[in-house]
Amino acid sequence: MPREYDKLVRDDIPRIVRESGETPVVHVADDEEFDRRLREKLVEEAEEFAESGRVEELADVYAVVDAVLARRDEDWKTVQTAAREKATERGGFEDGIVLERVE
Repeated sequence: MPREYDKLVRDDIPRIVRESGETPVVHVADDEEFDRRLREKLVEEAEEFAESGRVEELADVYAVVDAVLARRDEDWKTVQTAAREKATERGGFEDGIVLERVE
């Protein structure tokens, strides 16, 4: 019975599906779709990490961010610089502060 996915997958997934005796139906995304699908994949992987808290899921988030950076011809230093700037302006997440409301 066919299963629908309609999502970006890792490059070796079609081979793995074929090796399991099934037939993958795929297409290669154009630039605009690829960028959109990467953003969707980032949300998907972040949600999986939020649910499980497992480092393996965080590794998937890392892989997607790495792909986004490669598509934009950027590197992790760009992200690290932006993170440091935000931390300087607004602080980090070391203290566990939860904002309940503003009155």
